[in-house]
Amino acid sequence: MISVPSEAAPVVRRPFYRHLYFQVLIAIALGALIGHFWPDFGESLKPLGDGFIKLVKMVIAPVIFLTIVTGIAGMRDLGSVGRVAAKAFAYFLVFSTLALIVGLIIANIVRPGDGLNIDPATLNAGAVEQYATAAHESTIVGFLMGVIPDTLVSAFSTGNILQVLFVSILFGLALALVGERAQPVVDLFETLSLAVFKLVAIVMKAAPIGAFGAFAFTIGAYGIASIANLAALIVTFYVTAIIFVVGVLGLVGIANGFNILKLIRYLKEELLLVLGTSSSEAALPSLISKMERAGAAKSVVGLVVPTGYSFNLDGTNIYMTMAALFIAQALNIDLTIWQQITLLLVAMLSSKGAAGITGAGFITLAATLSVVPDVPVAGMALILGIDRFMSECRALTNFIGNAVATIVVARWEGELDRDALKAALDGQPLPVVALPDPAAGPGDDLILAKD
Repeated sequence: MISVPSEAAPVVRRPFYRHLYFQVLIAIALGALIGHFWPDFGESLKPLGDGFIKLVKMVIAPVIFLTIVTGIAGMRDLGSVGRVAAKAFAYFLVFSTLALIVGLIIANIVRPGDGLNIDPATLNAGAVEQYATAAHESTIVGFLMGVIPDTLVSAFSTGNILQVLFVSILFGLALALVGERAQPVVDLFETLSLAVFKLVAIVMKAAPIGAFGAFAFTIGAYGIASIANLAALIVTFYVTAIIFVVGVLGLVGIANGFNILKLIRYLKEELLLVLGTSSSEAALPSLISKMERAGAAKSVVGLVVPTGYSFNLDGTNIYMTMAALFIAQALNIDLTIWQQITLLLVAMLSSKGAAGITGAGFITLAATLSVVPDVPVAGMALILGIDRFMSECRALTNFIGNAVATIVVARWEGELDRDALKAALDGQPLPVVALPDPAAGPGDDLILAKD
């Protein structure tokens, strides 16, 4: 089913201007210029970014479904499904909690909110009312019930990642239990997955346009000047995220045999896309493809990546504790160590309860603040205006965290091809996955599988 070019086949290098990362980088720069010098026009370009995000969301459900179903159906030992899930959630719990602690420590050391001296009476509570309401309505039971779709196909129509994940796991297990008689269905899905990833490659051609529109809107609507008063929080958050990625995740990489900086370089196209669109979902299909190319088994990638998008949000967790302390500091509210520990414990739960909810970062922050009456939820209005700029860093950190989690869990499970990982991170040519037709021309190769 898979044809791999011989070692003697020449490796064709594309010109730099044809690489997606270069095109997205130029698009971001042009978007920033348009938004700064012609802000009204920049705001009007918002549909370009929104349209691209919708295109990507259109293919996320089938990508997840086909990846998980074919991965699980091909497993010899079905007990490994539960084992992979248990290891993934153990990783998520440890490192998401560590991200909360890092945010709490840095916020206490730097104290970015000191000196603002905001009067709580001047806060606009109405600006954050929708987030506070959503936080009040979200519960663990409600979240668990929401994972179960109304029908087998409704998960795909609503685009709920967790519902698609739930259906995919069940369907993959069912095919595996049927055995050899289900092989024609598995073969069909594997062939269909090639077509779907070809569709993803076509959609990704529009990435520069989406990044251009989204970045032009962000700069045009909010403006560089709007971040000046809260620059201390933004800089502190970005530096903390870098420390977490390079320091904490870097050590995780060393312990598991890879270099975090090489991984970032390997994912540069996806990271620039996330930066341009402020959405890690925009690069989810590409992440699945690249993690498989880097040697992680399809069954592990299919389980860890979609689940991590809801439960392994390192950047969001850093933001939550840091933003909570920033608000308290800006309002001259001195939180005791016990109140801060309470914030941390509640954030551990609320970050899981709001998983998969639109605007989860703000919703979980509202839920966390609600347990400490001394810090008004209305204080979130202080950071509402700069949230768009901080969302980019949250998305980038979340994305890198999930890539690291995938490699680590695959290694723990013994499902990591170390040679493929080294080749991918070193930028060496990798085998190209081709369409099953041996007569297919070179133009039919899967675009995402090329370097």
